[in-house]
Amino acid sequence: MTATVVETIGVAPVALGLPVPPFTPHAISVSLPTWRDNVAYEAGDKRVMDAMVCGYPRFFIGLGIRKLAEICAHKFGVDGESAMLFPTQKTADACRTFILSRSALEGVLAQARLIQLLICPEDKANRTILVNSEDCDCNGPASLLDLHIVLFPSEASQVAMQFWQHSGAGISSRLAEQCLSLLPEGSPTFSPAFPPARGISFKSSNKHYGVKGTRRSSPPTIAEDLNADHSVYLEERYGRNLPIAAAAAAKRALHRRIAGVLLRDDPTGAQSPLFGHSTRGVSDVSEGDVFLYPGGMNAIWNAHQLALATRPVGKSVCFGFPYTDTLKILQKWGPGCHFLGHGLDSDIDQLEKILEEESKLDPSKPPILALFTEFPSNPLLRSADLPRLRTLADQYDFLIVIDETIGNFINVEVLPFADIVVSSLTKVFSGSSNVMGGSLVLNPKGRHYTILRSHLDSNYEDTYFDQDAIFMERNSRDFQRRIRVIDINTEAICDFLYSRSQAAGAPNAVIKDVAYPKYTTPEHYAARRIKANAQTDVEQGGYGGLFSVTFTSPSASHAFFDALPCYKGPSLGTNFTLACPFTILAHYNELDWAAQYGVDADLIRVSVGLEDTSELLAGFNLAMKAAEAAVTQNETL
Repeated sequence: MTATVVETIGVAPVALGLPVPPFTPHAISVSLPTWRDNVAYEAGDKRVMDAMVCGYPRFFIGLGIRKLAEICAHKFGVDGESAMLFPTQKTADACRTFILSRSALEGVLAQARLIQLLICPEDKANRTILVNSEDCDCNGPASLLDLHIVLFPSEASQVAMQFWQHSGAGISSRLAEQCLSLLPEGSPTFSPAFPPARGISFKSSNKHYGVKGTRRSSPPTIAEDLNADHSVYLEERYGRNLPIAAAAAAKRALHRRIAGVLLRDDPTGAQSPLFGHSTRGVSDVSEGDVFLYPGGMNAIWNAHQLALATRPVGKSVCFGFPYTDTLKILQKWGPGCHFLGHGLDSDIDQLEKILEEESKLDPSKPPILALFTEFPSNPLLRSADLPRLRTLADQYDFLIVIDETIGNFINVEVLPFADIVVSSLTKVFSGSSNVMGGSLVLNPKGRHYTILRSHLDSNYEDTYFDQDAIFMERNSRDFQRRIRVIDINTEAICDFLYSRSQAAGAPNAVIKDVAYPKYTTPEHYAARRIKANAQTDVEQGGYGGLFSVTFTSPSASHAFFDALPCYKGPSLGTNFTLACPFTILAHYNELDWAAQYGVDADLIRVSVGLEDTSELLAGFNLAMKAAEAAVTQNETL
């Protein structure tokens, strides 16, 4: 059977199941080029699953991670146990707790246990199993790679996968790759259940490993050696990345960029950094108020854990239709949540009623724990009335957590209305679709800042793998420039599509509507949109790089998607244009439920990239013609 291939804007076509873009190590998106492919992927069709060599890391456990987990399960598991891998004991224990509690709710008693594995980067003469860190000939415990293994019955795999997906706390593909390169020769390989990684090789070395020792917070320093890691060597030798030894400097640069205090940034050291007051809308924000995580959803999960640990117990509120895992986090950890899924002003009216009723039931504590909202939301691009929500939060003493991933802090200013702002750095901040990352920023002017900061200062674990931080630092150096270009491209495309929609009054339109902050709850977005300021050299914020489009018929939607000449796959905020049938991928088993909140089953979400504007418009015009032809064909049948 031949693989599905679709021509793309200005780039070579990509076959089903291959990385997007092609030949990208540690790619976080995968080619699903047709509507049929996406449906088949969600249905678990063998044709599609066998073609997959990568996927979005929270939904598709990378082949290198699978290989390492198989090795761990083979060595330490009993009676058919499976393994899931984490960077710290704390995250592994959270997974074990989740497996026990969720399996019990489903009527199954599933036990899980933890193993700590230390991997030494240095050879020993006898190459024996390391029993204690003092037995190691390397530079001490700080040089050891620390891996925490959760072993559980294979029948609990679906529950374990829920934790992996919702929390985003599992190890990264780069950490797995480094661990694999250090394991002894003769370590078990893939079982038949996991196909070998196509085009991905792992160097085999004479190293040793063990199951006891001291936990470490950072991976070892690796010399610049072509044989050790060819891709890392090239990145460092030709100046695209900081050397791995400079991971701390990379993380410091990320803290400063996200805090908005780094006005001139030269990580090479050729120029001294220039600092100033934060550009985040709260001048007192410092780099110490920024906390890095291995992914955006992990930042959200940790924000919720932070709220549960520091505030009186209560349900949270999910305001607006969010990306699916945010709602799952609020539902599956703690006492649950109130879901106000439309995210409109009428939902704030309903929120006020909930707050009044809960306050009457127990006046001794806040009526809710926290309110979580996206600004704007994904995929409906709705923006909440943040001042009104902030007034309620101050009145009723609950936290506000805002996910600014879609708007981003170059375009919108939301921190003044939040206690906590979270973001997926994986998206436009990186842009390169080859590394995961997330951030959590505390508002130093917030009422609960002191207790939140104190708790994080005492309990925060840096689980962001050093190599990932280095790639993120490199990718994000020009994020402001990229965002400006993407904003311009997206507005041009949306104006083109919206003018041909029913919502704009176009006759015989095949497009129903375009969800985009310029047209969707525009007054709330405009109020938070950054204003131009010539004195401070601040440019006006744009509308972001994401939009969704709905059609008058399924056939029009499917034809538009299949004909659209761009990459097709999960994720957003990429430097290249990327489209997906969002509702199919995110809510395949709950399409009717999603439709209640205005999320059409045939909705197409598009993340616009850096391509030439005229080329993009030509491509979308081509897709429009295909949609119109599909409707005409149906009418003649």
